[in-house]
Amino acid sequence: MHDLLHAEVDRHSGLVIVSNLADSVPRWVVDNAVRTGELIRLWPGVYRYAEGPVVDPRRAVIAYAGDQAALSHTSALVVWGLVATEPDGVFHVTVPRERRLRSRAGLVVHTRDSFTLTPPEVVQRSGLPVTALDDSLVAAWPLAAEPQRVGIVLDAIGERLTLPIRIAEAVGRTRTVVDRASLVRLVDRLAGGCRSQLELFGADHVFTGPDLPDFRRQVPVIVAGRTFYLDLYAERERVDIELDGASWHGSAQQRERDVRRDAALATVGILVVRYTYRRLVSDSEGVRRELGRILARRRN
Repeated sequence: MHDLLHAEVDRHSGLVIVSNLADSVPRWVVDNAVRTGELIRLWPGVYRYAEGPVVDPRRAVIAYAGDQAALSHTSALVVWGLVATEPDGVFHVTVPRERRLRSRAGLVVHTRDSFTLTPPEVVQRSGLPVTALDDSLVAAWPLAAEPQRVGIVLDAIGERLTLPIRIAEAVGRTRTVVDRASLVRLVDRLAGGCRSQLELFGADHVFTGPDLPDFRRQVPVIVAGRTFYLDLYAERERVDIELDGASWHGSAQQRERDVRRDAALATVGILVVRYTYRRLVSDSEGVRRELGRILARRRN
């Protein structure tokens, strides 16, 4: 490779960006490197060194889109660590409305009025400009399929990256959201304390209705200096309903932890009743009837 071009590759960590070429590097040097296979075209005017380390494709996208662009939608969620990769391999960026950049194969360009690459609208993560997490979650909502999109939002809250109220505020400042109603319903459930797919299913299909009390969710209870969070708590009856997902309650160690937890709660008069996802789905009415009897007995 030409020495001048090699310096460009080093300067941009494996990339050659034609618009940023030093004046000393003539274009024919790039053309020759492409022709010999030393450079591989990623986007118009953006190349990577064929024998160099793998380049983050999102860095290449930003190199192509320019210094007014930020990764957004599912591309932002990849950088936020909430999804592994973009659905269908399509990247998303957001630019100011006046920026003349068109979508093309593999890249969707979104525009926004008065868009700037400054906090809180855009932040830097892993050296890349990305839209704020809550805006990214709302924008990406229609792009991911069920139940993945719900899982993404749950993960964002579970990892304490955001709060339901912040997502609600992002929905409120977004003009159009495809399937807004389902997102608003999800945020309402999360604000009420739901923190898992299983809890959401229970809230929507099982633990609701005039014959059941208004359960409190994720209620903190301190026993002997330890804080336990109760999935669904009937305060008057002192009954805690725990929803056991296989991914969290499947191992012997986790089951032992559950047994110790239930015993500790029993010392302060709280009865723990556990239901699995399979039971909730296959016998919802049976669960409701059984729970009704338990609550009635505890009231008496």
